[in-house]
Amino acid sequence: MAILQIRTLGDPVLRERCRPLERFDAWLRATVEDMIETMHAAPGVGLAANQVGIPLRFFVYDDGEGHQGFVANPELFDLDAFEEIDEGCLSIPGPFHPTRRALRCRLRGQDLDGRPIEIEAEGLLARIFQHETDHLDGKLYIDRLDAAGRREVLRQLRELELKRVQGG
Repeated sequence: MAILQIRTLGDPVLRERCRPLERFDAWLRATVEDMIETMHAAPGVGLAANQVGIPLRFFVYDDGEGHQGFVANPELFDLDAFEEIDEGCLSIPGPFHPTRRALRCRLRGQDLDGRPIEIEAEGLLARIFQHETDHLDGKLYIDRLDAAGRREVLRQLRELELKRVQGG
């Protein structure tokens, strides 16, 4: 297993709509193992394939509450009861900002063997599914913010980069 490089804001792969995953093979299994290791090392609760430079529709997740796994070709439906909670992203390291998401959703997709799955999710798991599916559609959480929210996140990013460059 290996820790993969996480792509960050500005990398074009994060803005592409990913292609459907069609091959469920040994390459996929090895890649998923690497992605899980990368997600835990970051640390994060989800990681989409395009965040590690692979423009295919799949992601891994682990909410820390016993829900972990892999989903290919996800489709969200039955989104319900929206709320704003601080959200961050491994591809925008550092800032968190209140982001509106559904508290509950259902997700259809495929498992690691390509078999159809359907998962009902609420709370953090629902938020992870929405966040990672957005990645696969070429969207970042900052795209869900108003102009002031986006400016605030970008300001925080600039401050963090300045501190890093100055050795602080």
